Amino acid sequence: MPKLIPIPYLGRLYQVEYAMEAISHAGTVIGVLSKDGIVLAAERQATSNLLEQSLDNEKIYEMNDNVVAGVAGHAADANILINQSRAIAQRYLLKYNSPMPVEQLVRRLCDMKQGYTQYGGLRPFGVSFLCAGWDTTFGFQLYQSDPAGNYSSWKAACIGENFSNAQSILKQEYKDEEAEAGAVGAQMTMDDALKLTCQVLSKTIDTAKLSSKKLEFATITLKAGKPAIHVYTAAEIDEVLTKYESVIKPTDSQ
Repeated sequence: MPKLIPIPYLGRLYQVEYAMEAISHAGTVIGVLSKDGIVLAAERQATSNLLEQSLDNEKIYEMNDNVVAGVAGHAADANILINQSRAIAQRYLLKYNSPMPVEQLVRRLCDMKQGYTQYGGLRPFGVSFLCAGWDTTFGFQLYQSDPAGNYSSWKAACIGENFSNAQSILKQEYKDEEAEAGAVGAQMTMDDALKLTCQVLSKTIDTAKLSSKKLEFATITLKAGKPAIHVYTAAEIDEVLTKYESVIKPTDSQ
């Protein structure tokens, strides 16, 4: 049995801190919760023009019919965890004949991540997740997880490079619900969420112009009472960027 890793007297797990540092240099991922659904957007890392573009997404993955995730960090680590999460969700569906609740799936994912911080010969998974999902108990939910196995629920969140600047903008611009309103994000529509996402991306991504070559978008909404995940095509992403060009380049109108 692998040897347990002792906690240093300073209380710091350095391998976990190194994994956190790796994520801080990864492409930005943003999630925004609204009353109608959730928007996820992710930045593709800059690559050579000689590289053949993959038809598959690099940053956004479907974990289950009711959960979609954006990842920041090492892609190989993310692939392992995504495949494990899909298997867990399918076993739950086979056993109970209903989709796995969102938080329960996120908790199982984080249990796996935490286990890799305990034993010698292993290293933490160098990846963070933004998981967007819907279930009949809590409706739309957005969770963030880190390499240590912690997770938390958010109305709007960002992981990856420049996450602190993005989080500051989200905190200022997010339309929160009124105190007496019962639903989360009661004042934020999907159009508002898409607009805010484009605004944050334009201020946090180091590029002269936002384009579909560097971005991925996905949404989860309800259709006929069931969750529907839509991953945007390149043409749809360009259409969104054109629609909200006023917030992407506010100085152009002056």
